[in-house]
Amino acid sequence: MNERLSRQLAFLVEVDHMKNVLRRTLLADGSRRENDAEHSWHFALMAMILCEYADQDKVDLNRVIQMALVHDLVEVYAGDTFAYDEEGYESKQEREELAADRLFAILPEDQESAIRTLWEEFDREETPDAQYAAAMDRMQPFLNNYMTQGHTWKTGNVTKEKVLRRMRRVRQGAPELWPFVEFVIEDSVKKGYLKE
Repeated sequence: MNERLSRQLAFLVEVDHMKNVLRRTLLADGSRRENDAEHSWHFALMAMILCEYADQDKVDLNRVIQMALVHDLVEVYAGDTFAYDEEGYESKQEREELAADRLFAILPEDQESAIRTLWEEFDREETPDAQYAAAMDRMQPFLNNYMTQGHTWKTGNVTKEKVLRRMRRVRQGAPELWPFVEFVIEDSVKKGYLKE
């Protein structure tokens, strides 16, 4: 086996560990916590299904799906940081940068550079592709939280204001979905899923 293939396969085996990184979000049926791989798959599928709400002239769906697949790979080493964990976010960037250095270095140099660039673009949220990807990354657990009667919001003591702040990415990356976000937030408050 040549060195390139050996490195590619080693990377693919290593990222299989994403299936063991549990998030706080439950599956939509409430049966168990989802893992990072499931989140990434669901995010990618949402991006594809809801792409009509993105700016079609500016967003490259193929790149958005690629971002969905790589955006949480570093959590293999860095672990998942709960979206509303302010203390955890203080060290998140440093932990994830170190994890990216270690994980992406497994790949051949050209692929290491390409995946790292895609991951960094997603993280910066400056391009239309990254903004739409960020919107879908927020929509996926948001929808699951609503379907599970606010399970993660309740256990995390999350307020309406925090959810509005986190979900503002949708207003930027898929503005036509913003009325849905507002409806879900208001309905969640009314139903007791989310604290005012």
